[in-house]
Amino acid sequence: RKVCRPAWKILARGGDVMDAVIAGANVVELDPADDSVGFGGLPNEEGVVQLDSCVMHGPTHNCGAVACIEGIKTPSRIARLVMERTDHMLIVGRGAQRFAVAHGFEVEKLLTEKARLNWLRWKENLSKEDDWFPPGDGIYRDSKGRVHGTINVLGLTAAGSLAGVTTTSGLSYKIPGRVGDSPIIGAGL
Repeated sequence: RKVCRPAWKILARGGDVMDAVIAGANVVELDPADDSVGFGGLPNEEGVVQLDSCVMHGPTHNCGAVACIEGIKTPSRIARLVMERTDHMLIVGRGAQRFAVAHGFEVEKLLTEKARLNWLRWKENLSKEDDWFPPGDGIYRDSKGRVHGTINVLGLTAAGSLAGVTTTSGLSYKIPGRVGDSPIIGAGL
């Protein structure tokens, strides 16, 4: 409901279906309590949040995506810019981040304290043979094991115009540079 509410407001006033699905995705991307994507997304094995996103716009038959982008809370908005402002389908890593900065986005810290604690728990329990130890009391607070999550928002207007967005931080504690299915046109979306 929290995702659909802002999307529906845009559709109800006759707005573009892409504006609607992006607004819905942004709710989750900007929510530090949600660990599936954006601000609060779970990091890779080095403790860095890397995000993937893809958009498709039915009325224009266009699409765009970013992968392994760091420091940008709303990767769906950057995927849309790839679609609207380039002749590319996918921009990744540092190139995606530089593209976002060129369009006025600020690089921000995405690793929340909750996500950092989850990563630390995972890191400290990888092996009894490494140099990392769990807390002395053995109690982890606000952390969980390896998870993954992806957000998909689809919109369809009364006139039949369709658009969609998929956005994710991917598999938690992944190998840096891993790209999930989210930015793959036709698979994740």
